Amino acid sequence: MLGPFIVGLTGLTLSSEDIVRIQNPAVGGLILFTRNFESKAQLIDLVESIRANGGENKPVFVDHEGGRVQRFREGFTAIPSMRQIGQRAEVDFDDAVSLAREAGFVMAAELRACGIDMSFAPVLDLDWGNSEIIGDRSFGQDARMVARLSAALMNGMMLAGMQACGKHFPGHGWVKQDSHLALPHDPRPLNEILKVDALPYQLNSTLNMASIMPAHVVYSEVDSRPACFSSFWIQEVLRVKFSFDGAVISDDLDMVGAHGVGDIRARASAALQAGCDAVLACNNFDDMDALVNNPVPEVHENREVRDRRLSRLLSGPLLDWTSLRQTYMYQAAIDRITSLC
Repeated sequence: MLGPFIVGLTGLTLSSEDIVRIQNPAVGGLILFTRNFESKAQLIDLVESIRANGGENKPVFVDHEGGRVQRFREGFTAIPSMRQIGQRAEVDFDDAVSLAREAGFVMAAELRACGIDMSFAPVLDLDWGNSEIIGDRSFGQDARMVARLSAALMNGMMLAGMQACGKHFPGHGWVKQDSHLALPHDPRPLNEILKVDALPYQLNSTLNMASIMPAHVVYSEVDSRPACFSSFWIQEVLRVKFSFDGAVISDDLDMVGAHGVGDIRARASAALQAGCDAVLACNNFDDMDALVNNPVPEVHENREVRDRRLSRLLSGPLLDWTSLRQTYMYQAAIDRITSLC
């Protein structure tokens, strides 16, 4: 069984504290950041160490969307921002669809060649021109265009053997504030949010996404709680209305947008009670230890269901860098996407 907590690691190699956390049965996955990266060789060694120290069946994640959110740079292809792909769609939509698929394939293939299971991508938020944190991470403002381009990018990820995570449900692009630093409030009515911002999730939910990440945003006309802690958004909208049966993974519980619920254990409990299958604790190691050493009571309706949802995020056999470089598909995709970066 996979535990409900996804935690960060301290540095370039595993510390003794990291190993204890990895081996804790409450931990169901690990997430990497720039602090964990020096080179491809070092990254491969780090992931192999995770596997050798109790993490052989626990997914390893990273935020590696492209554009300004790409944790690994040296030795990796620069992935264009989603805005660049969206701008291409305004000129030649079919070409932009191909470009999105190629970007997803290159991003996922290079991560898989290092043993990483999944990138938390793509961003499905719409770019309303307001957000301090979304901006060029979005394909654009047209919900149907975002749905089509994100579907193509996820198809590219799947071609490389990687599942996808749509974020930040039901949409973070309308609010100005950055939920890393504050708790944003979106006052729009439910029907408006469902008709536009949530549409890319509805169009992709049963086909392309193995996981979805809710936003630390309050949609005040709908629920007083942020979406990450809202059974309405997770259960009634995602599960029932959108028929979504993949994993729901909280955004980082260390973000200020999550702090109003209480301490780290209260946040984790609220997210799990609302219907999240797993929760992220990325950067505060005291918080991680508080979670994994004294887990909140198990609230999932069926641990086997959660295990199935999270296990689906594990990738298949590793890709090989040398073989990858020799494939026509990879080389052609590299040529295309590097022309934008």
